[in-house]
Amino acid sequence: MENSSMVTLLAGGSLLLGLIAAALFFYFMLSQRRKRSEKKPPSVTETKQAAPAPPPEPTSVPAASAREPQKTHNLHSLFVIFANPSPETTQQLTDWLRQVEAIYDPATKVYHVPGKQPSNPVTIANAFLPGEMPDLYRDSNHEVKGISLLVKPPLHKRRNQQMIVFVDLTKQAAEIFQGKLLNAEREPATDATYQRIIG
Repeated sequence: MENSSMVTLLAGGSLLLGLIAAALFFYFMLSQRRKRSEKKPPSVTETKQAAPAPPPEPTSVPAASAREPQKTHNLHSLFVIFANPSPETTQQLTDWLRQVEAIYDPATKVYHVPGKQPSNPVTIANAFLPGEMPDLYRDSNHEVKGISLLVKPPLHKRRNQQMIVFVDLTKQAAEIFQGKLLNAEREPATDATYQRIIG
């Protein structure tokens, strides 16, 4: 009798211990899963839904060309915003582009001026987004309100002939179109701006 109740007691105890062990195992597994899901970064779709849309670019403020790299520290840029854009101004711009031997690139929709270093031309783009210029040589019935001029700085400061061309072109354009001449930060360009570019 004592043996049978001892066996029953042991069987019940081991069953109880087994249930406790199973409960602990499941609890441990659930807590591990929870930790993993907390550490998991949000999916791409979640990120896209959570991120607010950027505010639209104001059209009245000059913006860097769409073709311009985001990191502008490796690119000199100046802007000429025309005082009174009109069909006559566009015709003047077309004549000036021909005079400086600007070549239109239909792929990027900008002009390139060979200057003193054709391998590093001065780029002339639209000062306003999306930065594309029409082919004025073929059709001058467009209104251009301003241009941006861009050039890569030389690897060696003494090879700055193209930087001189770049500054001269910008000053010419500002004079012809009686426009505002702005630096890369869209602030008025000064002699210090030109000196920094020319080196």
